[in-house]
Amino acid sequence: MKKELKDTIIVELGNLLKEYAHFYLVNTEGLNAEKTSALRRNCFKQEVKMVVVKNTLLHKAFEASDIDFEPLYGCLKGNTALLFSNTANVPAKLLKEYTKEGVPALKGAYAEESFFVGADKLEELASLKSKNELIADVVALLQSPAKNVVSALQSGANTIHGVLKTLGERPE
Repeated sequence: MKKELKDTIIVELGNLLKEYAHFYLVNTEGLNAEKTSALRRNCFKQEVKMVVVKNTLLHKAFEASDIDFEPLYGCLKGNTALLFSNTANVPAKLLKEYTKEGVPALKGAYAEESFFVGADKLEELASLKSKNELIADVVALLQSPAKNVVSALQSGANTIHGVLKTLGERPE
């Protein structure tokens, strides 16, 4: 591979690292062409960008980045594919579907501005909530007390109305 081509690939990888907030390093060793194609299709459906890359070029892209990716340097061995996503837990959920087969296996990830190294972190990554999920939880928590107050007032009004009606109908 010519140096110009390598430099271009490093720059493109650097742009992808800036463009996407989260990425996963995955070991694709043992995937045949059919399974790789199926994985790519599933990634596309989930809005995850899959890129197979040489470890040395990825290492150089990491070094050129503004973020210190040193904890992930040890993951750069064997076949490596990058799964880029703007939602932290989507690639993890996608990889969980394949865990029965053992391939592809998680090497490491950069999600929610944190590093996760090792295949044992897949459950933790899959349980991460996205920004939209967290906002929905906060809104639900904020609405809950208001709904309880309205419900109590409505039921109390019905009860008071029933009591007054009963008292009004009672002979003196």
